[in-house]
Amino acid sequence: MASLKNSVRLTGFVGRAPELKTFGENKNLARVSLATNERYRNEQGEWATNTQWHHLVFWGRQAAFAEKSLTKGSEIAVEGKLVNRQYVDKDGITRYVTEVNVKEVLQLNRSPE
Repeated sequence: MASLKNSVRLTGFVGRAPELKTFGENKNLARVSLATNERYRNEQGEWATNTQWHHLVFWGRQAAFAEKSLTKGSEIAVEGKLVNRQYVDKDGITRYVTEVNVKEVLQLNRSPE
């Protein structure tokens, strides 16, 4: 049960091509946005979709895989952990971000809805 303390699993569609950054010779990361969709019936009985956006971070070999294999609209399933961080933007404003540090990724072959 120790692995359940900070664990998240998501399945969704990539929102844009991965952004790759390299640090030194062998350390790299890729950032990807992921859209998850929940379908439900609204008060009028019609189908509606609620889309949530998630920030994913891939490190090392996962980052290389993301850069090579993921494109906008790709459907993927990921498992990782939630990380909260803050930074100061170019205007001096402190920003807060919640990201998923991806441990495992599975590329699915379905088309976007």
